[in-house]
Amino acid sequence: MSTADAIVINNPFLTGNNEPVYEEITTTELEVIGEVPADISGSFLRTGPNPFYVPDEEKYHIFDGDGMIHGVSFKDGKATYRNRFVQSKGLEEERTKGEWIYPGLNMLGEYIAKGEAPGVKNTGNTAMVFHQGQLYTMMEGGTPYRISLPELETEGEHDFDGTVTHNFTAHPKVDAKTGEMMTFGYGLQPPFLSYSVVGTDGRASHATEIAIPKPVMMHDCAITENYTIFPDLPLVFDFEKMMAGEGLVGWDPSNGCRIGIVPRRGDDSSIRWFEIEESFLFHVANAFEEGDDVVFQACRSDRGGIVTEEGAEVKDQLGQLHEWRFNMRSGAVQSRAIDREFHCDFPRINDDYVGYKNRYTYAARFRVEDMPTFDGEMKYDNETGEIEMHYFGDHAESGEAVFVPRIGSTKEDDGYVICFVYDRNAGTSECQILDAQNWHADPVAKIKIPQRVPHGFHAAWVPHG
Repeated sequence: MSTADAIVINNPFLTGNNEPVYEEITTTELEVIGEVPADISGSFLRTGPNPFYVPDEEKYHIFDGDGMIHGVSFKDGKATYRNRFVQSKGLEEERTKGEWIYPGLNMLGEYIAKGEAPGVKNTGNTAMVFHQGQLYTMMEGGTPYRISLPELETEGEHDFDGTVTHNFTAHPKVDAKTGEMMTFGYGLQPPFLSYSVVGTDGRASHATEIAIPKPVMMHDCAITENYTIFPDLPLVFDFEKMMAGEGLVGWDPSNGCRIGIVPRRGDDSSIRWFEIEESFLFHVANAFEEGDDVVFQACRSDRGGIVTEEGAEVKDQLGQLHEWRFNMRSGAVQSRAIDREFHCDFPRINDDYVGYKNRYTYAARFRVEDMPTFDGEMKYDNETGEIEMHYFGDHAESGEAVFVPRIGSTKEDDGYVICFVYDRNAGTSECQILDAQNWHADPVAKIKIPQRVPHGFHAAWVPHG
């Protein structure tokens, strides 16, 4: 299917605000309700899937789409909007040919059954990280792409001078104090888990393999001051299901549920595994050390969120903020729900506190429907236990939000929380800015985006240097 063809299909990944856009624009002529804060300077960015060609509308999966970055840059109380495709090699090949080349996830089994080995497009559509002055966008099956700022142009793949040889997770973690970046890759063939530490010189200074029994979808990790944390959970790559055209992963409780904690420069011989209850997590809020405990907070669900089981309720696959405590001396595990009322995902904190004790966590609240969307932003207080919710409206659909510190701020929540919000009645998008210390107030600013911003995956804040 080409961009000239209308997408008329009931696939929810291609309709509503998941319908792709194709025009790349730059504009400073933005209507603003309220006032853009003058005490922030940088770029709010959000990447996500935006297919240029769709090989099979019925089988298209949201993970398949080409990457597109939408960004709003702020300086001196003014805003500029840009959107750009991630110019992957695969997308360039398809545009040259004038049609799709690379099949989607739900089509791979058909090709393998026929004895063919279809290529996989490195879309860069999932998440971004800013490390040592360079922005990268990633999908977890490939190599990161360098992205220019503020122009958002693709500068090519980057393997850290050849020192990172495994596929690169969508969720590396940067320690703001040391400047190190911890990353990992997982695969369908052994080694199922590889781990690297990238130093301030932009090269991997530590690399190792960690043994796990099966190939699992391990989407996220966590760090503390001294450790890196890996979840080994029951969302297992299932080749029989894939060959039957039923998807790439399955829920396999026999894999067990455990959390591995390894010293930052440790290896398979020094990792410790802690058993937890049957559950799943896609996204980590944070982890930190407190005495002998490693405290680990994430959005926990009863089942893997991309596995559809007959008779399963949607809410069983949606996360709620949860905490585990792992005692590194005794081996004891404590598990408790932080929130039993609201379902949420995309948890974020002030990036300066990643790996260190934080008080505040922000997360997008699910509107529980057949096709879950987000309708509000939560603020969790680890100190008081208070949970606050900012509701965007009955017809609003939001996504991942990021915390942005005020220039010169000294307190953890002295700043703003920024995200894109879609009005499904009007079919329009805004960039909304919330005051993090005045959670129930109207947004400080609603910036009207001149074209619709489709739903995406992860967001980032990059301060101007």
